[in-house]
Amino acid sequence: MSTFAEPPRPSACPACDVAPLAEQISGPVATQARLMLALPDIHCAGCISGVERALQALPGVHDAHVNLTLRRVAVEADLEIEAEALCDVLTRAGYEAHELDPGVLAATETDARGRALLMRLAVAVFAMMNVMLLSVAVWSGAEGATRDMMHWVSAAIAIPAVIFTGQPFYTSAYAALKGGRLNMDVPITLAIALAVGTSLYETMLSGEHAYFDAAIALCTFLLAGRYLDHRTRANARSAAQELAALEVPRALRLTGQGSSQRTETVAAADLRPGDLVRVLPGGRIPVDGQVTSGHTELDRSLMTGESLPAAAAPGDAVHAGETNLTGPITIEVQAAGRDTELARIADLVAVAEAGRNNYTSIADAAARLYAPGVHIIAALAAIGWFLATMDLRVALNIAAAVLIITCPCALGLAVPAVTTAASARLFRKGVLIKSGTALERLAEVDTVVFDKTGTLTDGAPEPLGLDQLDPQTSRVALAISQGSAHPLAQALANELSAQGVKPALVDGIVEIPGFGVEGYWQGKLVRLGRAGWVGGCHAVGETATYLRIAEAPAQVITFMDTLREGAAELVVGLQAQGKRVVLLSGDVEPAVAHFAERIGISEVIAEARPEAKAMAVADLAEGGAKVLMVGDGLNDTAALTAAHVSISPASALEAARAASDMVLTGRSLTSILDAMATSVAARRRIKENFTIATVYNLLAVPLAVAGLCSPLIAALAMSTSSLTVSLNALRLR
Repeated sequence: MSTFAEPPRPSACPACDVAPLAEQISGPVATQARLMLALPDIHCAGCISGVERALQALPGVHDAHVNLTLRRVAVEADLEIEAEALCDVLTRAGYEAHELDPGVLAATETDARGRALLMRLAVAVFAMMNVMLLSVAVWSGAEGATRDMMHWVSAAIAIPAVIFTGQPFYTSAYAALKGGRLNMDVPITLAIALAVGTSLYETMLSGEHAYFDAAIALCTFLLAGRYLDHRTRANARSAAQELAALEVPRALRLTGQGSSQRTETVAAADLRPGDLVRVLPGGRIPVDGQVTSGHTELDRSLMTGESLPAAAAPGDAVHAGETNLTGPITIEVQAAGRDTELARIADLVAVAEAGRNNYTSIADAAARLYAPGVHIIAALAAIGWFLATMDLRVALNIAAAVLIITCPCALGLAVPAVTTAASARLFRKGVLIKSGTALERLAEVDTVVFDKTGTLTDGAPEPLGLDQLDPQTSRVALAISQGSAHPLAQALANELSAQGVKPALVDGIVEIPGFGVEGYWQGKLVRLGRAGWVGGCHAVGETATYLRIAEAPAQVITFMDTLREGAAELVVGLQAQGKRVVLLSGDVEPAVAHFAERIGISEVIAEARPEAKAMAVADLAEGGAKVLMVGDGLNDTAALTAAHVSISPASALEAARAASDMVLTGRSLTSILDAMATSVAARRRIKENFTIATVYNLLAVPLAVAGLCSPLIAALAMSTSSLTVSLNALRLR
């Protein structure tokens, strides 16, 4: 493959300036250590603040950041602090914690949790259906021994089912109480326990009413909400893990001198500065270093997002994660393992992920006020009725009714039901939602930041001005370009072939790694490639290749990026909505400015390296903007995670897709407009659902406190509110 002229760009990796920032984040190496702990049971913003407060209160701990999606916490602490001590602190606070070993993380952990929830939900539904069938006989007027038998059979079905299916709520409530705090699962557990306990007590005394159906119905509705919430997170993966996966575990190290020189395979982590490494064509570069021998082209799309290969010759800098395309090269190691720029980008992404996951959703904010209020009302009702009647049975029944009627089924379903309905709608529109709070955050966006290449463009160059070539030159250009797999050569060959041009007879076509391709036409030397190598011309400040036949003046063939489908319509639509639109690219300024003018974007930031992109997004956020970042490259991952919400096309790198909240599965970018409209509608539905739940509680709670609702009526009212919330959510579809 030959190398063609490209816009001038720095030869160093765009992540070169990440190191100082990463070192500031991690703190002085001599006095601090970075520890990672797994937190398998956390599930809400309350857990985030609880974990961070517990750790930061420990002497020697300087900082702690929880990543809710990954259920991990990163701790900056003195070297004397050990992971076991941190785990003990969290255990005492009610959180299960383990020292994290990334090498043994189960890739299917999230899926296993989802299967467990689904299994419990299936058992709950089956048990509820059977208990409801038995309850029909009681509701129809069964009395005496028949009624008692139905109650006992219901108990035999409901009690084991409730014990099994409600375990996620019980364990969470126990951990919260053990840590001296309340969460949403505490009133749930109390409501289920009181419903089962009073029902069993009534059955033993041959009472008229038992509420086993209410208890299992609670489990069913709550498990449905928990599973829906899990589904919104099931596809979330760590961008930092994906970046780490790009690191090459082995390398070919050169040993010896001269004719006795040989290669040996070693672990990349064992390489030291000054070592010489051999990288063959098609191999990924394992280290940061400098080329000492050989010419080649490098695929730097992982680092820059740009699709065009870059030349590499002795003296040029190369970086881990880049791919060697055309020729073997020898590299002198300057940094390896965790010291490479690739590893530092991964650290930057992990920090940005932790910050974004501290976002507090509407449901979490409501839950903080809800749980204490429910307990206070139920306790006051029980005390009041006991003092009024001196009948503990009546007091417990009314307390159970209050807890059941206020049970947070509607609150628990308010967000997951809307998110699931919106996700289904957007999936049909070509948008995959990965984050549980993505829609809420997208509805708040007022600024949209775009990467250029691969995002607003297809990354496929389109040759310009071919009509200025005479027929003979066109035939020669087609023949020589067909001998190369370079993106510019392929684009030139495809366009000329589409115009019906027939190739001339060109002999002896040879690839010259790092420069271009040459051959002979009618005994005359023909070259296609870089300006300096072709000779007789000067490089232009845009993407171009150069063709020279014999001693004739070289001809420049320029290229333009093709717009991605729907890109222009998307920009116009966003501007019509009053959104601020920014183009943020790692490409050179002339190319970015020309493209921005072409698509209608007035605010441009060019030649931005990965950390510069993240800082630009952070600066916008500090100014009060709610930023949507749309990008596709490795150099976009830190900016994607730093943004308020982020989107990547399906053609993006795996690391970029993992860092994003949403992925476009279709070709057209206009799906982003659909997503933004749906997010606004979804936020409106969520608020409506909370209004429904609030009005329901304002009407139902006084009735329960007044003793006008039995636990069974309370369960029916609770089910009605949950159904209303779900039906309201379905309006999105």
